[in-house]
Parts: sequence; C-alpha cells; structure tokens
Amino acid sequence: MTTNLEPIASGLWSDEAQPHLLAGQSADGQIFFPIPDGDSGKNLDIIKLSRSGILWSFTRQDFKPKPPYDGPEEFKPFLLGYIELPGQIIVESHIIDTTLEELRIGMAMEFVITPFDDKRSTYAFRPEQTS
Repeated sequence: MTTNLEPIASGLWSDEAQPHLLAGQSADGQIFFPIPDGDSGKNLDIIKLSRSGILWSFTRQDFKPKPPYDGPEEFKPFLLGYIELPGQIIVESHIIDTTLEELRIGMAMEFVITPFDDKRSTYAFRPEQTS
C-alpha cells in the first residue's frame, strides 16, 4: 500500500516505486535506524534496509502513548512489534493487516507505507502477502 500523504518524518524511507526504510551505517558496520540527527548522523553512510523480515516480538498498544504523542485525537489500539531484518537490524514498527491472534514469532513480514492520520503517512510491517 502506498500513499500520497506527507511522511510523518523526513528521511525514514526512500522515494521510489518500491520504497525501503533508510538507515545509517558507520565505518565499523553498525546500523542505526532511524538515522540520527545532527553530528551523530553526520558520518554515516545511508543504506536501504530490507523490505522483508521476521517477526521478533509483538504486543498490542491498548492505551494512548504519553506526550509527545502526536497521533490522531481519537486513539485506537494498534499492534506494535519488532521486526528482524536479517543481517541488518531489528526495527520497531506498527503491524497492520492482521490481528493479535494471527501473529506468531518468526512469521515473515513485509514493509509497507500506511496512513498515520488524515495528513501524514508512516511505515509499518504486515504479514508477508503470498501471490
């Protein structure tokens, strides 16, 4: 799913037909996501992260996050997980297009861009769609 909404933050994903999350990689091979602002991110090479990964851990967020939460006024519970991008990094992400009961540690997940609110988009992962 792609969207024409403004990204929730700049520099999170690439601007191409099949977008990728963007990370910073240091000279010693360490990967950072999101890319740090300021001097912390200054000497990092920008790399594309894998569009697919494995569900490492998950939960359901049943309460509105504390400030500076910047989401829709009407809070709706959502799924949240850690996705291991093999050989790269584990990223925290919303999980969409599934239910808590359907999730399983180790299941294949894929990167998507999804609406965050009426004006902005964010990234998420969903169970891998088989054709």
